Amino acid sequence: MRQNLRLGHVAGIPVGAHWSTVAIAALIGGLLAASVLPEAVPGQGEARYWIVAVAASVVFLGSLLGHELAHALVARRRGITVKSITLWLLGGVTEFDGEAKTPKDEFLISAAGPLASLVFSVFFFLVILPFDGPALVISAVRWLALMNGMLAVFNMLPGAPLDGGRVLHAALWRRHGDRARADRSAAKAGQVLGMTLIAIGGMELILLAWTGGLWMMLIGWFLVSAARSEGVVRAAREGLQGWRVRDVMTPSPDIAPGWQNIDDFIDTVALRSRQLVFPVVDFGGQATGVLSLEALTAMPPEQRHEQRVTAVSRPLPPDHVLSPDDDATRILGLSTFSGDLMAVVADPGHVVGMVTTSDLSRALQQAILRTTSTHPPTPPTHDDHPSLPSADHSPTPHQDHDLGIPTAHQEDHDGIPAPRQEDHDGVPAPRQEDHDGIPAPRQEDHDGVPAPRQGDRLGFPEPDQDHRDRPLRG
Repeated sequence: MRQNLRLGHVAGIPVGAHWSTVAIAALIGGLLAASVLPEAVPGQGEARYWIVAVAASVVFLGSLLGHELAHALVARRRGITVKSITLWLLGGVTEFDGEAKTPKDEFLISAAGPLASLVFSVFFFLVILPFDGPALVISAVRWLALMNGMLAVFNMLPGAPLDGGRVLHAALWRRHGDRARADRSAAKAGQVLGMTLIAIGGMELILLAWTGGLWMMLIGWFLVSAARSEGVVRAAREGLQGWRVRDVMTPSPDIAPGWQNIDDFIDTVALRSRQLVFPVVDFGGQATGVLSLEALTAMPPEQRHEQRVTAVSRPLPPDHVLSPDDDATRILGLSTFSGDLMAVVADPGHVVGMVTTSDLSRALQQAILRTTSTHPPTPPTHDDHPSLPSADHSPTPHQDHDLGIPTAHQEDHDGIPAPRQEDHDGVPAPRQEDHDGIPAPRQEDHDGVPAPRQGDRLGFPEPDQDHRDRPLRG
């Protein structure tokens, strides 16, 4: 998830917040100041309510950070790299570079967050037991204890992407020894859980007129969407195992020479291409950036003849450059960079392909079909893709998928055209456009003389030059 606000590093882990964190902080603060605290401790000044409410909302966000930090620290101890922690509208997200290798690792990492929230809950309850202070502060601390306890319980509900769904996944993985089966079960459980919360929230809203039902419906919708997406991604990872980037990419895309004039590029490439985005290359053929049609259309026409491609292209981040032999699952960790482009595929020295959202969508659907097929196909071997398209894009003969040799047409034998159905004794019958039994000239003939067929090159004599020049008599 994108971090709009960088908060620094905790234990060496980058921590940030999505813009929606401000919204949830304001919502929590307003709820405390306008409802929870006045009902618990009436008769206090409005300013006091707001001061305590703001402080309590900040501490609550800190406890959310502690929940995610517990996941991160345990994951790092189990050998998984932690990329970042991001707070957002519905809690927090810890981004890992990799997955748990064993069911035990997944269980420990997943259970660490709810356990941390439970510890926070107990801590806040213990703080207020011997504390004889302002009733407003005690009420706020009690609320923090209650919310962290509810957070621990809710996160242990058995459905992806909640922590309880991952604990369920670890248990099923260990029981059946099949990670893919556990993936599907946890994702399905998450969708069922989400639909249940939506139904409960709707009943609260309709029957009891509780606006809290809207919040429950929002959480349920998020669980359904996230569980479905997670199921698709995990199925894609399984289906793409053994596949390479070359099996997913669009080969030999149109490219944009960085030194070319914008007007020239539009006339020679952009207006004739079906692409929305073009890899930009330097004189050596190395990919240096990307150029989108959107950027071209936004440029004033009077400036196009003065600018070169590099002036309006975007630099290409190194993590969006892949090798054709990279594992195809690497694509799943990328986001769109410019237009529908996800990655540029380069062999040393030149661009050989690119991966777009359409390529990924096709690959995901095919991966799901492979994982659910009764007889899943084997991953492609190197022989299935013997070489990448060459720079000159010269055509190659159609190849048989098993043997790699050119196949003859169905009606041919030994490379010699077989008689047509209307032929008798091997003698071609006159075509409809023929007159007096003499074939009419074909479109590709010159000077009214039929051009030699491909079979002429396979054993039939070529017509001599004077035969070509001799007029055809009717």
